Amino acid sequence: MKNVAIVVAAFLALVLAWSSFYTVSETEQVIITQFGAPVSGTIADPGLHMKLPLIQDVHRFEKRWLEFEGDPNQIPTRDKKYLWVETYARWRILDPLKFYKNVYDERGAQSRLDDIIDGQTRNAVASYDLIELVRTSNRAFNVTEELQGIGAAEAMAKVQSGREKITRQILEKAATTTLDYGIELEDVRFLRIDYVETVQGKVFDRMISERKRIAERSRSEGQGKAAEIRGQKERDVLAASSVGYRTAQEIKGTADAKATAIYARAYSKDPELYQFLKSLETLSAGVDDKTWVILSTDSELLRYLRQSGGK
Repeated sequence: MKNVAIVVAAFLALVLAWSSFYTVSETEQVIITQFGAPVSGTIADPGLHMKLPLIQDVHRFEKRWLEFEGDPNQIPTRDKKYLWVETYARWRILDPLKFYKNVYDERGAQSRLDDIIDGQTRNAVASYDLIELVRTSNRAFNVTEELQGIGAAEAMAKVQSGREKITRQILEKAATTTLDYGIELEDVRFLRIDYVETVQGKVFDRMISERKRIAERSRSEGQGKAAEIRGQKERDVLAASSVGYRTAQEIKGTADAKATAIYARAYSKDPELYQFLKSLETLSAGVDDKTWVILSTDSELLRYLRQSGGK
């Protein structure tokens, strides 16, 4: 029985010794509570530490920067453009004791950040026009053909604040509030800005209509260019045909002149033979075996026929 008591006592002593020590890593910061109430300040030194066993608990908090990503919210701008706005932020636990008392853990902190950042974002978005939220400066840019007629005038409007300045305003106002919860807010950004579905559909319809108008204009210009090319081709063909016809007529005239000269030389050498051959050509071209020919008595052709028959 005595041995059992010794074993139990040794076990309890081991448990008490084990629960009296805890370690803190380089990425952690710790507070100690006793029956739920904080009894220490922030313990951030890495290494082995001691506490009262059983009655004191260790609460560990992250030292590093943490991410916050808010839920999308539907917010109207000053110029009545309804948008889905989603924010992103970086934060860390600056005062673990204050953090523990106000939000308890990271889940509570995320919920509280959502309320704070969402409220400031709503106020900021509602105070500015859409162009202020999507542009950061008045840097000049070219309005392409696709932008013509699709909010081009609005896109070219001058911004007074710009997206960067607006997010800084949200950060400054939200950071002042988060300090009360032991949270340091480092950065706030717009993760997404988009039209709500109803407005988005209208914007897409305008874009489709504008693209159709541009396509129709391009098609019209193409048809006009094609007609111009066809007209030029027809003029070129006509010009080439005219040149060819003139050249052919010149060649034919030259040939006729040469033929006439040959005929003249042949006629001058033997007019009687030339007249006889021409008469035969005329007779062979217009007479066959069923043709009746009536000739006058003074016809040259009859004279040649008689001479031929006499021979």
